[in-house]
Amino acid sequence: MQTVTIPPSHASFLERALPRLQADPRIVGVAAAGSFASGNMDEFSDLDLVVAVEPGTVAAVMAERHRLAAQLGPLVAAFTGEHVGEPRVLICMYEGEEGGAPLHVDLKFVSLPDAAARVDEPMVLWEREARLSRVLRTDEARYPAPDLAWIEDRFWVWVHYATLKIGRGELFEAVDFLAFLRGQVLGPLALVEAGAQPAGVRRVETAAPSRALQLQATVAAYDRQSCIHCLYAAVDLYRSLRHAVGSDHVVANEAAESTAMAYLADIAAR
Repeated sequence: MQTVTIPPSHASFLERALPRLQADPRIVGVAAAGSFASGNMDEFSDLDLVVAVEPGTVAAVMAERHRLAAQLGPLVAAFTGEHVGEPRVLICMYEGEEGGAPLHVDLKFVSLPDAAARVDEPMVLWEREARLSRVLRTDEARYPAPDLAWIEDRFWVWVHYATLKIGRGELFEAVDFLAFLRGQVLGPLALVEAGAQPAGVRRVETAAPSRALQLQATVAAYDRQSCIHCLYAAVDLYRSLRHAVGSDHVVANEAAESTAMAYLADIAAR
């Protein structure tokens, strides 16, 4: 295992967990992804572990995930990750050691060949006969990039939808939808512009600080005028980002843009 700088609580968990995973003959290797592999880990980071298993044992291991997780430390809660589109992940919370903070650990159980399909480059912590490393060398990590044409096809319909909610007075819906636009459009495009991984708004404050200041203007209070102001700010930021990162790749839907913005102006004037 390569030496890396990680918080003591994370290191202690790994020191305890890795030997217990190694003791299971069905497990071929364990790798750490996310902030561990990128060198950005701090006390607030999750541990993202990829647990590669023998192909013929996948069903049995999946059925025992909660039991396996409970062997790794003082587990207080665990559930599978369907809500983030990854049912193979077991999302766990462990008690902190000696009064320390609780630890969030994602255990992603995958068949060994499937470990090659990944969004970032994990660091192998332990493996049998270099098998996990060999599988990882068969393909490259690919983080899905925002599809600018896909976004443009939808963005103005989304603006119209948010305007409808403001017009009806459904401000919780409007506030939530502005968060959706930040996570699905504005944050990823700002991170692409900054040359960072386009993971929603994750680490946007440090990766794209000037855009993060502009994003602040899209955070609405539970107030009609605030929602209108923030929706206009979201539109302005999207136009700027569309020009910055998509001018060569996307054709603006001027008719949809004009229609949505005229309706927003109408609602704002009432």
